[in-house]
Amino acid sequence: MSEELAKILERAEEAIANRDGSEVLQLCEDLHYADLAELFEDIDQDGREFLTETLGAEKFSEILAELPDTLVEKTLDSFEPEEQREILDSLPDDDRVDILQDVSDSKRRDFLELLDEDKQEDTRTLLRYDEETAGGRMTTHIGKIGAHMTVKDAIEHLRGDQESTMTLARIFVVNDEGKLVGKIRLRDLAFNAWNVSVQSLVQDVDHSILATADQEDAAQMISRYDMLILPVVDESNRLLGVITADDAFEILEEESTEDIEKGAGISGDQSEETYLNTSITSHFKRRCGWLVILAFLAILSGFVMMRFEQTLTEIYLLALFLPMVVAAGGNTGGQASTMVIRAMALGELDPEDTMQVAWKELRLGLLLGGLLAFLIGLFAVFAPPALQFTLPSGTNFTQFGCTVAIALGAQVATSTLIGALLPIGARAVRIDPAVIAAPAITTIVDVSGMVIYFTVARSILGV
Repeated sequence: MSEELAKILERAEEAIANRDGSEVLQLCEDLHYADLAELFEDIDQDGREFLTETLGAEKFSEILAELPDTLVEKTLDSFEPEEQREILDSLPDDDRVDILQDVSDSKRRDFLELLDEDKQEDTRTLLRYDEETAGGRMTTHIGKIGAHMTVKDAIEHLRGDQESTMTLARIFVVNDEGKLVGKIRLRDLAFNAWNVSVQSLVQDVDHSILATADQEDAAQMISRYDMLILPVVDESNRLLGVITADDAFEILEEESTEDIEKGAGISGDQSEETYLNTSITSHFKRRCGWLVILAFLAILSGFVMMRFEQTLTEIYLLALFLPMVVAAGGNTGGQASTMVIRAMALGELDPEDTMQVAWKELRLGLLLGGLLAFLIGLFAVFAPPALQFTLPSGTNFTQFGCTVAIALGAQVATSTLIGALLPIGARAVRIDPAVIAAPAITTIVDVSGMVIYFTVARSILGV
């Protein structure tokens, strides 16, 4: 946020606190609706009521679609039924559906009844799709013409829909059954004779998506193929609507946030509120689950320490390098899982690629482990005696350095392989890879690192 914008929002908050309606209107006049939504979220309930009353229904229709789901119903309820009708009627159908998905079932029915028959039908059609599918995010306000039309017919048809159509950058052509035939540019209509048939100007549609497909797949297609609009179709290839580039940006932001939270072991539904406006109770509920599970799993590390207590007692210098061996496994395993999860999210990996991933990461793990083993092994040979550490009789620092090097190399190689395969295994059993990978890898490599380290020490140092 720019410094200038921050000052305007601060002044607006002061004007709302002072109930200065004219100042509020003046400050809010040039603010983007997304900034107004942030302002609305940051003020108290009395301030929100004053702001809605001051701005009025017409201005607030743009703000409502940007509000967190926890505020939508209560805010919409603060308006009179006629104002509610005005707000809902002025919204694009995809935004209207997003809002109605955030309210209770009873309120949804009440709000739907405020709409005219055509808008009710369009809205109910979109509400049939899950909100995280392409159908749930699409808009039906699109440029659509029939293949049987002439250029003149098409322009006349589009002229009647120009106010409600989201964009005319791409116009889609359908046959008499509503099936997608192709696309056409507005300039192709503008610069051709009126009697030219639309069919002769149609270009093939390279990409479309089923309404039941995941919204993230739609966003990735738009991003990958530099598309402005992605047509959404049913199983019979009938054109239902489109997903626009701005929708794709929102979807990718939501999915990215979700993956980050899951990777940090934060469960539950993603909050649409800002960090400071999300309640402590919500934060607690979303964070506590994995923390409790991981706390109990971490006890396994203690069992391993107890199992090898004699080894550690006889050569206490092993304790110096133990945290490094364990941490190196966690770091390399985390890197591998991050790369694989990203590739899976971008659609670059299929289940049949598992062996290629395993072979690639195993080789990479051996290279990384070899490098670390060589460097830390030399350090383990020369640094401890220089710092006047000692070893029991019958062992020497060359043996000790080899122990650390071999254990570290093995830990890095195995952790890299585990980090790569765990997300793939999670997806195979229908668990979100981002949920299981990061928290589980930490615990697994902690335990595996200790087992490897002490087993190698017993073998080489004879303890």
